[in-house]
Amino acid sequence: MSSIEEIRGERLKKLAILRERGHNPYPSISARTHTIKEVITSFETLSKDATSVTIAGRMLISRGQGAIVFADIQDVSGRFQAVFKSDVMSEEKFTLFKEVVDGGDFIEVTGTLFTTEKGQQSILATDWLMLSKSLLPLPDKYHGLQDEEERFRKRYLDLLTKEDLRELFVRKEKFWDTARAFMKEKGFLGVETPFLELTTGGAEARPFKTHHNDFDIDVYLRICIGELWQKRLLAGGFEKTFEIGKAFRNEGTSPEHLQEFTNLEFYWAYANYNDGMELVKELYRTIAKEVYGTTAFTYKTHSFDLADEWVLIDYVEEIKKQTGVDVLCATEEELKNKLTELSVKYDGENRERLTDTLWKYCRKNISGPAFLINHPKLVAPLAKIKEGSEVVEMFQPLIAGSEVGRGYTELNDPIDQRERFDVQRKLIESGDEEAMMSDYEFVEMLEHGMPPTCGFGFGERLFTILENKPLREVQLFPLMRPK
Repeated sequence: MSSIEEIRGERLKKLAILRERGHNPYPSISARTHTIKEVITSFETLSKDATSVTIAGRMLISRGQGAIVFADIQDVSGRFQAVFKSDVMSEEKFTLFKEVVDGGDFIEVTGTLFTTEKGQQSILATDWLMLSKSLLPLPDKYHGLQDEEERFRKRYLDLLTKEDLRELFVRKEKFWDTARAFMKEKGFLGVETPFLELTTGGAEARPFKTHHNDFDIDVYLRICIGELWQKRLLAGGFEKTFEIGKAFRNEGTSPEHLQEFTNLEFYWAYANYNDGMELVKELYRTIAKEVYGTTAFTYKTHSFDLADEWVLIDYVEEIKKQTGVDVLCATEEELKNKLTELSVKYDGENRERLTDTLWKYCRKNISGPAFLINHPKLVAPLAKIKEGSEVVEMFQPLIAGSEVGRGYTELNDPIDQRERFDVQRKLIESGDEEAMMSDYEFVEMLEHGMPPTCGFGFGERLFTILENKPLREVQLFPLMRPK
């Protein structure tokens, strides 16, 4: 078996032959008249009329020798067989084809359509043109790239050899198109908010930090999709806004977590978390039906149907049921002891982190569909408190042991908001890198007045669960360490 270096050397010789004989191996345009799908769809008419067509694509494989060669050509719409015969095209072009064309080359083929003796629809080539000479070979057609790191590093080859992977990303685009169309149909305005922020708001996460040279200030990449900005828009007179965009969190990697991901967030004036739950339920069912044609799915060990009733699960009561701990009353030491007893690792020793870690242990046992409600105030610094209680008007869709969204009746009391920002500021000062940054200009906006509002966000984690894939697999180009 030839080495990669030897194969490349042979192809460089073929590249030189093309140039020596006056052929540009990398022309700037193609004379393609039909996609392969169009050829297949109109085959009967085109073949009956002996219409000359030109297709273009990557040659995957060729076979045959002597006076006839068969080649498989692939474009984005499909795959088609081309037949090259020495008595149909010029001897020069036929000989050159056999001499210089390899699997992986992009070529253009002109000819008429016919059906072979074995019944395969084909194009009988009268001419061909090199569009892009490949210097390196394609992966094995049956196995593709096997090493996971290599698959992500050379994603283009992974996509080329796996039609089902290409189809996954077509579904992903439809997933977001469906969500966008749903929001617009419900009267929400699509907006764009800043990626660079002086303070990161809307979530509790460690941000990426960079420097703005012109202003000579440090800024952060956003960790959510403009929550505090969209609320400013509601104070400015808009009543329904949404944005689909990228968020960035400088945190660990797992099957459900990456540092860069896509989310959707919406904000709805004069609505509360009950209204939000109904809208989200309808949105998720619509996505499932439009993209997959079903509402029933399996993810790892979980099975769920989004058409089922969505039960309400109380945050405090569920933890108590599964662990025996009342997180509203337990001391920090009791929370640590329970986590140790359950063999759960935890980062950070403040009450908020310990409570959240204990919940994450419990959620993995819930298949859903369900809504998690009645969160302690401590874990939701931007949510409105239920009157007369220590819990907030917050909701999280739960499916397959995961939270696939987060929403609440937004806190619009500026006094309460300032106090909660003060708590978060103290957490940061004590070393909690994931506590929420305090934005007192946002508090100033609230003092001018913001209407009662429901806000909600969800992202690619929902898509991964519907696809039964890890998050890294559903990103076209996940970040890789350099070699």
